[in-house]
Amino acid sequence: MPANFPSPKRRSLLALTVLPLLALTATACGYGSEADSAKENVAAKGKALSADTVKIGYFGNLTHGTALVGRQQGLFQKELKGTQAKYATFNAGPAEIEALNAGSIDIGWIGPSPAINGFTKSQGKSLRIIGGSASGGVKLVVNPKKIKSLKDVKGKRIATPQLGNTQDVAFLNWAAEQGWKVDANSGKGDVSVIRTDNKITPDAFKSGSVDGAWVPEPTASKLVAEGGKVLLDEADLWPGKKFVITNIIVSQKFLKEHPDVVEAVLRGSVKTNKWITANPDEAKAAANKQLEQDSGKALPAEILDPAWKSIAFTDDPLAATLDSEAAHAVKAGLLEKPDLSGIYDLKPLNKVLAAEGGTKVDDAGLGVK
Repeated sequence: MPANFPSPKRRSLLALTVLPLLALTATACGYGSEADSAKENVAAKGKALSADTVKIGYFGNLTHGTALVGRQQGLFQKELKGTQAKYATFNAGPAEIEALNAGSIDIGWIGPSPAINGFTKSQGKSLRIIGGSASGGVKLVVNPKKIKSLKDVKGKRIATPQLGNTQDVAFLNWAAEQGWKVDANSGKGDVSVIRTDNKITPDAFKSGSVDGAWVPEPTASKLVAEGGKVLLDEADLWPGKKFVITNIIVSQKFLKEHPDVVEAVLRGSVKTNKWITANPDEAKAAANKQLEQDSGKALPAEILDPAWKSIAFTDDPLAATLDSEAAHAVKAGLLEKPDLSGIYDLKPLNKVLAAEGGTKVDDAGLGVK
């Protein structure tokens, strides 16, 4: 069934009411910030696969560390051989889904909520989730002078990255579990939900425009550096402290036409996650170097170190938790009850995992038949 998110026009009107400083935000142009292939640190070598290029999207978040490290270390390009990897960075999931639908990217790292929304709005025709990437790395950080306990969150102004994004849904669900009433679309209620771009949330927090934020890393650690206190780690709300925060998606058209290229990217992802596990300090430095190349600014150690430590990188898409996150969006009134049958195609990933000596991952009954 189609998702019930507000129209782009209504989202724009809502954004205008959030914070005056939102007007100062510099967001990516068009479908994201495209990399200049001439500046890539690794060139395509060897015979091309079935496509000359593959366009890969990701966010400048540490929760997209697999993409950051795999790109920086040339691990994707190594698997792609003569097929050139081209990259685009995004600030939010809806823009990446739009790019995927338009053919501006072929494969992307993205959070569960926009993946669910993209799948349902296209009636199951636009994308497949083909792998996992990360779990954790999301926190509720607050001003300790205004909020000393969880119950003190009531009546305060809490930032989330975007209406209907993964953290927005998680916060709305948590607030509902406290017995608080919040209108999901307007963000008004017992708690005021202020949708704010992660790039300016630290400034909003510092100025007092918001009292806290439910955000991914490294934004959470940036708030701590500004005097914030971690009031809640979202991982503590999930069984085994595991929940999907980043998936890998692909357009169904590209998957059908270039399965060898998709498999090569997945092989690069699996090898990247293995390298991250074996070389945590080097991986952290590589992710930071890529962030610096993408944004022009590296993260200082006091932000990078705690942020990186809170993220677990995994090939498992943790499909059961995605189903739960969809249920949270339904409960919040942001999504009609969806049919997620076929949202996953994990056959290419399981093929790669078998070849690499890994363990088969499960689609929780939501895979293609």
